[in-house]
Amino acid sequence: MESTFIYREAKRRVERKIGLYTHAAVYVVVNASLVLLNLFIHPGKWWSLAPLFGWGIGLLFHASAVLLKETQSGWKQRNYVATAQASA
Repeated sequence: MESTFIYREAKRRVERKIGLYTHAAVYVVVNASLVLLNLFIHPGKWWSLAPLFGWGIGLLFHASAVLLKETQSGWKQRNYVATAQASA
């Protein structure tokens, strides 16, 4: 039963990372397109920076949720094992 839980947890972590990588790839492609469009249409006005920074903040929160959650869960797991061994 524990191996099933570990497998589901590992699968969930991998899916979260894939979601983050997909988000980052779309961010790069779309914002590069917006910057190029900005350069050709309005070279003096940098309107493309607004979505770049706004979406970047969202991507930063997504990355912190995925990556920091992983380090916290590893820390929790080590503490569970240490506590279980100390109790036995």
